[in-house]
Amino acid sequence: MAKLTPPRIESFDLEPGRILAGKYCVVTKLGSGWEGEVYGVVETRTGIERAAKLFYPHRNPKNRTARQYAKRLHKLRHCPLLIQYHTEEVITFRRLPITVFISEYVEGELLSDFLRNFPGKRLNPFEAMHFLYALANGVEQVHLENEYHGDIHQDNLIVSRYGLDFDLKLLDLFHLDATKAENKRSDICNIIYLFYEVLGGAKHYARQPDAVKYICCGLKQSLILKKFPTMSQLCKHLETMTW
Repeated sequence: MAKLTPPRIESFDLEPGRILAGKYCVVTKLGSGWEGEVYGVVETRTGIERAAKLFYPHRNPKNRTARQYAKRLHKLRHCPLLIQYHTEEVITFRRLPITVFISEYVEGELLSDFLRNFPGKRLNPFEAMHFLYALANGVEQVHLENEYHGDIHQDNLIVSRYGLDFDLKLLDLFHLDATKAENKRSDICNIIYLFYEVLGGAKHYARQPDAVKYICCGLKQSLILKKFPTMSQLCKHLETMTW
């Protein structure tokens, strides 16, 4: 018997005002990714803003992706860096059942947009250190639950507040084929790569203070992981370092 392939949908393109599951009114499209699209919605009965993630059927065969995603988010519900999942709905789109996750709506800007507000589109070393600590401390809590994020980059991170204390939220969670230990190490390297990027990247790296270069290690993964084999050790370094 031939294996049935889930139908391929490239985009939902939901119009503002469309009602989902009889209770959520679409306001605007917030973004899209490998698994699906995310929309800002409002609960019609309460007026509360939420986010709705619609899964592409070919990325969610037999609802496995969504089910695994929901279980991981529930397990990590006490990690404030992650957006909190509320419930699952099913809608019909082009006569196909589509899984929709409803979660909290987070105000703020994607990091890639946030950086455009700064001279040179980058943070100074003092600001960047506080950013790095907020991100590392948040992901540390995920790692302590024996989980990982899997895809940390500028378009997966929302900045809600900044200063001495950055208020950050990571979007999505990715299930990757490597072991959890390998994925945790990738998270560490990705966070340090992101730190390097928010400082202005290669163009400004030579003039960065020694404290920055000690952490970035010239972006050599083996050196990074030798210094910081766990996220907790990176956090401890940031908490005790001499500035």
